[in-house]
Amino acid sequence: MLIRTRRDFIRDGIRAVSAAGALGALGKFGEINAYASGSNYQALVCIFMTGGNDGHNTVIPIATAQQGFNLYQNARAGMGLAQSSLLPIQDGSDVYGLHPSLPEIQSLYNAGRAAVLANVGMLVKPITRTDYLSNNTTILPNALFSHSDQLSQWQTSIPSGLGSTGWGGRMADLMQSSNSGATFPSMTSMNGANLFLTGQQTFAANVPGGSATLLNTVNSSRNTGMQQLLTFDNGLQLVQSANDTMGRGVSYANALSAALANSTLQTQFPLIGVDGAPNLIAAQLQTVARIIKVRSTLGLTRQIFYCNLDGFDTHGGQLSIQASLLQQLSQAVMAFYEATRELEVDRDVTTFTASEFGRTLTPNGSGGTDHAWGNHHFIIGSSVQGGRFYGQFPLLTLGGAYDATNRGSLIPTSSVDQYGATLAEWFGVSSANLATVFPNIGHFSTPNLGFLA
Repeated sequence: MLIRTRRDFIRDGIRAVSAAGALGALGKFGEINAYASGSNYQALVCIFMTGGNDGHNTVIPIATAQQGFNLYQNARAGMGLAQSSLLPIQDGSDVYGLHPSLPEIQSLYNAGRAAVLANVGMLVKPITRTDYLSNNTTILPNALFSHSDQLSQWQTSIPSGLGSTGWGGRMADLMQSSNSGATFPSMTSMNGANLFLTGQQTFAANVPGGSATLLNTVNSSRNTGMQQLLTFDNGLQLVQSANDTMGRGVSYANALSAALANSTLQTQFPLIGVDGAPNLIAAQLQTVARIIKVRSTLGLTRQIFYCNLDGFDTHGGQLSIQASLLQQLSQAVMAFYEATRELEVDRDVTTFTASEFGRTLTPNGSGGTDHAWGNHHFIIGSSVQGGRFYGQFPLLTLGGAYDATNRGSLIPTSSVDQYGATLAEWFGVSSANLATVFPNIGHFSTPNLGFLA
């Protein structure tokens, strides 16, 4: 259960007064000062659920205008969850259930610190089932049910062809002036190189495995020798370019290692799961929190992080596999949110989930489900307009208006472009620059879905 502090009550009280107009004369800068954020810092944290999380068992309609649970139960067959096991949440008068492994996310949702974006996926433009069945390739994303293609498209927001940069990287390109003079990149990956954090002018630091210790080269003789080798001019352009890249990496590693040397958190992270196995997403988010803590030392006012939780390609053994993964996610997300409260940046940090696609509503006969399309995602943080659903939750009728394949493969009702554009505007990207980050955004009448204040 979330414990509200005196600071929370003061901030939320000020926010309510502002909404009533008493702070209207102060404008946006006045509101920022009133919230006592202390800086113009903002960060986005992406948690990519690799493999394609089954959204049908993550967010389940119970008593909604979409006649939810009976349709769900009939289509899911042996893959369905018992209604009594679900964790209830409400969106107005509609009642939904979260997977029983998500009690921490339920608590965040009920406290107004988390929201659900329903049925989001990769789109060229809004389409109907009739459009899909026409097989008009100009309005369909390439290779819809392919892991590699859809992962690339989600991270680049380029539904047709191959993208060379990601929407995280393109945001960082636009926000470079916010981080002028920084000694560390504005983007950090906890899971190696990825398209999401690839920009034209900016690039990401890679913190292997989420470890806060990069290279122990600070003030060492080994570091001095390495720097001499890297700066030696051998006349070979390709080798020199590689040396420059390596040199930057060592410099960034030194800067981060030095900044983190005496940086600790009071918030405890669940680094070991109940089954005794490491909770890798918790370890990654703990490192993210530590890096956020030293943001001023690194000279950063805008940051983007990429974390990864793998294992969601559940063609078999789904019930037990997904339960374990969602438990890791829920516990880690709660710990990270509490860490942002400890650091007093909970209004300045927004965490969001992503996955290359959803899964079929009908099981596959092997104890699992297959690749599908639209999916449900979570957005977490104190700037989230939480306790609500955004987008349009689909009717779970097999072969119905929202089903592309007659197996419950949801045709998305919100696009990745809209999801990302809402995050980007909160992050500071102007509406005039949205098309630079999301070239397809003009195809959607509502670029901003409204889930962030």
